[in-house]
Amino acid sequence: MHAASEYPQPPSPHAPGTPASNAGRQGRGAGVLFLLATLVSMAALAATYYFFVRTTTGQFIDESALVEAVEIHGAAGKAATKLLDWLPALSLLLATVVVLFVTVMRRRWAAAGIAVTACVGANVATQILKDIVPVRPYRGIETLELNSLPSGHTTLAASAAAAVFLMATPRWRPLAGFLGGSFAVATGLSTLINQWHRPADVVAAFLVVAVFMLPAGWLIIRTGPRWNVWDGYGEHWASSRLWLALPLLAGLAAAAVAAFSLLGAAAWQGQNNSGSSTHYFWAGTSLIVMAGYFATAAGVWLFGYAARRRNPPRR
Repeated sequence: MHAASEYPQPPSPHAPGTPASNAGRQGRGAGVLFLLATLVSMAALAATYYFFVRTTTGQFIDESALVEAVEIHGAAGKAATKLLDWLPALSLLLATVVVLFVTVMRRRWAAAGIAVTACVGANVATQILKDIVPVRPYRGIETLELNSLPSGHTTLAASAAAAVFLMATPRWRPLAGFLGGSFAVATGLSTLINQWHRPADVVAAFLVVAVFMLPAGWLIIRTGPRWNVWDGYGEHWASSRLWLALPLLAGLAAAAVAAFSLLGAAAWQGQNNSGSSTHYFWAGTSLIVMAGYFATAAGVWLFGYAARRRNPPRR
């Protein structure tokens, strides 16, 4: 009779190196944070719509930024037009190449399916919102009544960048997040400079993408715990804290510029100046930069926290 120890035993789900073990050692409470971030994004989307579309003050700020964009529409406008012309093909090309490469080389079929589904969902939701959201009510501000919120071009760029971010390994996500966030911010700014969209349209697009990509990211982390794990910042040049600090600093700088521009606009109006002003334009661009880069920094931190092992191996 053989001893029981002579027969191989199935590995315990909590044994070191198993997917369940890796998932269990990742950041505590990450699921709650993902849920909270999704709910905050939904609430922020509703607040953006209400303030900038339904109130007089919001309409005035939003419309003034769009009107004042004419003042700087020169070389910047030509560059913005070229970017917007190439944007759909460029976004889809970059996302497709990266997602397909990672999927085939790393066999991350489930992650690819989740990321692509969320990307498509965000873009479909944007078009549905543009159709079902009521026209802009008259609040004493001369503006087009047609609804342009959220921005379709910005949603496409941001969702494509987010899909690449989700497919990247944790050590590459900080860099991918910063580059993708910059691409999305540049797209949003281009739509304003080219007078295609108001600032609120761009901010709403960022939030729509967040609503879809946050749950998708959590599913990817849960279904791929073996590769969604890392030992923290600094293990690789692409996971340097620099890529977390840069969007955070850019967002803070934009917030300061927005406050300064709004104060300047109020002072300019108080002087009853009949000349032109670009205070609201700079406030609008700052709002786009602030929203895009704060979202980028928050996303990089959240995904890094969710994938980080609580007990990294000792060196």
